[in-house]
Amino acid sequence: MGRGKLRIYLGAAPGVGKTYAMLSEAHRRVERGTDCVVAFVEHHDRPRTEVMLQGLEQVPRKEIEYRGTTFTEMDVDAVLRRAPAVALVDELPHTNIPGSRNAKRWQDVQELLAAGIDVVSTVNIQHLESLGDVVESITGVRQKETVPDEVVRRADQIELVDMSPQALRRRMAHGNIYKPDKVDAALSNYFRPGNLTALRELALLWVADRVDEYLQQYRSEHQVSKIWGSRERIVVGLTGGPEGRTLIRRAARLAEKGAGGEVLAVYIARSDGLTSASPKELAVQRTLVEDLGGTFHHVVGDDVPVALLDFARGVNATQIVLGVSRRKGWQYVFGPGVGATVARDSGPDLDVHLITHSEAGKGRGLPVSRGARLGRSRLIWGWLTGIGGPALLTLLLTHSDADLGLTNNMLLFLTLTVGAALLGGLLPSLASAAVGTMLLNWFFTPPVHRITIADPKNMLALAIFILVAASVASVVDLAARRTHQAARLRAESEILSFLAGNVLRGETSLEALLERVRETFAMESVALLERKSDVEPWTCAGRVGTGRPVERPEDADVDMPVGDHMALALSGRVLPAEDRRVLAAFAVQAAVVLDRQRLQSEADQAKELAEGNRIRTALLAAVSHDLRTPLAGIKAAVTSLRSDDVEWSEQDQAELLAGIEEGADRLDHLVGNLLDMSRLQTGTLAPLIREIDVDEVVPMALGGIPDPESTVVLDIPETLPMVAVDKGLLERAVANIVENAVKYSPDGKPVVVSASAHADRVEVRVVDRGPGVPDEAKDRIFEPFQRYGDAPRGAGVGLGLAVARGFAEAIGGTLTAEDTPGGGLTMVLTLPAATSPPSARPGLPATATS
Repeated sequence: MGRGKLRIYLGAAPGVGKTYAMLSEAHRRVERGTDCVVAFVEHHDRPRTEVMLQGLEQVPRKEIEYRGTTFTEMDVDAVLRRAPAVALVDELPHTNIPGSRNAKRWQDVQELLAAGIDVVSTVNIQHLESLGDVVESITGVRQKETVPDEVVRRADQIELVDMSPQALRRRMAHGNIYKPDKVDAALSNYFRPGNLTALRELALLWVADRVDEYLQQYRSEHQVSKIWGSRERIVVGLTGGPEGRTLIRRAARLAEKGAGGEVLAVYIARSDGLTSASPKELAVQRTLVEDLGGTFHHVVGDDVPVALLDFARGVNATQIVLGVSRRKGWQYVFGPGVGATVARDSGPDLDVHLITHSEAGKGRGLPVSRGARLGRSRLIWGWLTGIGGPALLTLLLTHSDADLGLTNNMLLFLTLTVGAALLGGLLPSLASAAVGTMLLNWFFTPPVHRITIADPKNMLALAIFILVAASVASVVDLAARRTHQAARLRAESEILSFLAGNVLRGETSLEALLERVRETFAMESVALLERKSDVEPWTCAGRVGTGRPVERPEDADVDMPVGDHMALALSGRVLPAEDRRVLAAFAVQAAVVLDRQRLQSEADQAKELAEGNRIRTALLAAVSHDLRTPLAGIKAAVTSLRSDDVEWSEQDQAELLAGIEEGADRLDHLVGNLLDMSRLQTGTLAPLIREIDVDEVVPMALGGIPDPESTVVLDIPETLPMVAVDKGLLERAVANIVENAVKYSPDGKPVVVSASAHADRVEVRVVDRGPGVPDEAKDRIFEPFQRYGDAPRGAGVGLGLAVARGFAEAIGGTLTAEDTPGGGLTMVLTLPAATSPPSARPGLPATATS
């Protein structure tokens, strides 16, 4: 049985109708006779969605007992036993209750797909793992429930469920998404028009990239070379001249006119030396195109127009931007130029823009295409000139009345020999010399039409002609070869200089470097393989391309060893020997990049160790003073009580015992904060997320505050929505925040603790009227072992706010500091509101400990 197919309805925002669209698709399939069941669908008490469940078979959910509460999850085993053709699974990023078959629902879906069951599922754009930071910066809410992008990308079908912000807000106002008491808060926070517009654009761009990947894969599999103008891609041809900046800016303006336009700047390093690019100017142009949002590409090609057009068609470009030639008018006798050739051969599906610039017509030196690598057409013309030219010249001279003499005839034949050498190299020129000698002997040397030569001077002249023709041909061919070698070396040096600069500046990752190798040598795939010893198997350190994966260097079309236990493997075609020198440099640079990445990883680990050492050093300092202070007080009080020399009154004894109790409480608080910080640093803190009321937790957090009735004012409405948090961690966080506020608040001015609801979050504000904190120190006060201002040494070790922020982030919230209007500091604790019933709540972790 083959693997099932996955179809995903991707929503731009909550409430756009993903579940409704999925259920509509299910009804259509049932009407066509497809065996379709509901494995897990949550309607969130939305009437229209709930109605759509009618008429569909639903697999009973599995009940799981956890911490005294019963939850329901999708019963994977029941679905597998039922074995339907199609299963509906809602909320792909959902985290299952501890004790479930898998930690995440998308892992359950993978099992269904492996069993050959087609799955239709839903996910919102804000739940994609790679977009978490972007979504948080837009909405201010960090999504804890995420699904790996690769899971969604591997889906066979992705359908975007979209709706304009205005229409979605109308649905919200009509009560089709949330209950009426939550509509106003939602519209003024998460569902603001700006947030919805940004999320919609994010979803459209993500889907567009996915479609682009599928299109490239389809074109590659079906070998489609024709350009499909589904998206504006503008290729800028650069020569390394100063006009390149003008071309890049013009291409960027063209890209801005179409939505999703893309600029690709390409420099063709020709082996015939037609260009003399400045590495410095190319670096400037590369920086410019990247600043404008484009990409820079470096390609080797013997024929610039052909290489440029191949590159443009390979990336499915729609437009090419070239500069008007810098050649002077008389230089056009050597050819039409790159721009005219590209425009002629581009075809009807590729637009070519020739842009004028200040360098046009100023000249670029003599054309050096004479030293180009000899192509097939050059060889054909060389042989035609060497063989056909002497015959045609003989025909003209024999049918002409003018008698030029043997010397002039020899010069004319020598001219053809030189021309054959320039066009076709050594062999056509030698053939031209031999044919010319025979024709001169037969038609122009007395006695004519005979092989014999009567005059010895004529015999010497013919011998000199052969010698001069062979010498000229050899010199011309040698010059052409030397020019070709110099041009190729120059092209290689430009590539290596560009490569070395990127690697030394640390601007190239291993994958980017391997992609550059693949692009430069026109390969299907490139992989960097390594192994620890000669007997161990090869492992892949990095791979790019769509070709067959190479597991060993022996399986590749081209392999380049790097040391004894590393090799660069390429598949796609066999490279000529002259290209392996550049490939060797690429291989060495790939090893350098890999080593640098590993060194960076080790440096990051060393940084973490150094941070741990810093915390341990601060801990020792705290133990040496702040922890010894309450211990010293306790010991002094106990020693006094046990002394037989003094008779203590009951009042004195009570005061000493109160001092002991106070010191023990301080010591317990300090040690508790140290242990909490240790748990946060080591990542062993696993919260138990439950739905609770804020007004139940905050009063309990004031138990350790002296005289809370007079020092703290509570303003916690009972109508607040429940929050999905760990009750114990929330209580500890609030206690630390309030304790810190009371410590710095002046006498007679109580600390105010208030709470309010905002869309899908609840904010708890702790307001004091103390000295406040400058803006530059607002983040620093949350670092471990930091105490602001003139706080006495006995006031604590400076861990209260650090622990509070760590607990807040562990339960899915945030803790920030703001200025209190009129003076003071306000701590803002943001908590996730529980907007769904426990059976479908997406906030539970895979594992939890008490």
